[in-house]
Amino acid sequence: MITLYGISNCDAVRKAKQYLTAQSIDFHYHDFRKDGLSPELVSSWLKQMAADKLINRRSTTWKGLTKADQASLIDSTVNDDSSEANQLAIKIIVAQPTLVKRPVLVSRNGEPIIGFCESSYRQLANA
Repeated sequence: MITLYGISNCDAVRKAKQYLTAQSIDFHYHDFRKDGLSPELVSSWLKQMAADKLINRRSTTWKGLTKADQASLIDSTVNDDSSEANQLAIKIIVAQPTLVKRPVLVSRNGEPIIGFCESSYRQLANA
């Protein structure tokens, strides 16, 4: 099953939902604000991609973080699951899920796609 992660008032999430629905692609929608994020899920995303690809550094949530928390999220060891920075980043993201760029679409094979990109979604539809 494909899962689309995001928040309902995000334009990119709405576009992604509309595209998937129009293409008759079955998906489950997971709202960050209502359903939260698990530490295991955030950890798996950090293993699969650089933190700067996952974290929205232009968001209001980012701007509201302390300088220390911001530094933890961009630490060079944040993607190493045995690092202290990784564990702290997971805690921060779980507590503040709107730090994640939206939408996150997790394909059937578990690969996350960050943001709405019609060509990437089209490839998924044809797979």
